[in-house]
Amino acid sequence: MENLKDIKNLLYIWGPDSSQDLEKAVNEWKNLITGDILVENIERLLFTSHSNSNFDFIILNTANFKEEDLVKILKLLKLSGILRIEKYNGASDGLLSELKLSGFVKERMDGTIVYCEKPKYEIGSSVKLSFANKNNATDKDKIAAVWKVNADDNEETIDPDSLLDEEDLKKPNPESLKVCGTTGKRKACKNCVCGLAEELDAEARQKAAENTQNAKSSCGSCYLGDAFRCSSCPYLGMPAFKPGEQVKLSDNFMKADI
Repeated sequence: MENLKDIKNLLYIWGPDSSQDLEKAVNEWKNLITGDILVENIERLLFTSHSNSNFDFIILNTANFKEEDLVKILKLLKLSGILRIEKYNGASDGLLSELKLSGFVKERMDGTIVYCEKPKYEIGSSVKLSFANKNNATDKDKIAAVWKVNADDNEETIDPDSLLDEEDLKKPNPESLKVCGTTGKRKACKNCVCGLAEELDAEARQKAAENTQNAKSSCGSCYLGDAFRCSSCPYLGMPAFKPGEQVKLSDNFMKADI
């Protein structure tokens, strides 16, 4: 802002480290502008009820400000409004970078004073790109054009239904989809408490019982005992039994075997 007389609303922010007499500093600025001037403490800045885009010029006469204070100041400034920082104890490069990250532009040093401006647009504003309305096509038309397939009647196409067979259409058994939350697989973890370990144990015992009942001897000597059984005998480890007798494992034997 080239002429201070153009300032209609000025906000003066002070803090506990403001060494200059507050009343004297405010009166000096009142003599420089024709508009209104308001005074605010930095510790109450975030709780103020000032409208956004309300001030042409804001003076920050304290070094005890935070990043959220700069964001608040940016909202309070009008478009192209100016922030003047009169007191800062840190390195100027760090402050200029912080101002830029907070959304300010045209950061500059003038002696010991730091100046920056609010951009000529509000935070969150948007504008359409120049090619957005090319050929007056709507967004729906553009999406349709991207996925449009030019095919004549003579071109061979694949029937999507033919890609699936009857096995693919079968719904899986919900029990088979249960997995352990720790391992991510159908395998119980150590100290399992979700019931998966018991479920898997029951399935294993059921499968072992079915295999034993359906087993057929290839040598005819399985009933005689381990001394007469081959290494792949399904009855290996079981006591001898009578020929033709249906053998059924007890729960205690299967648990010990597993």
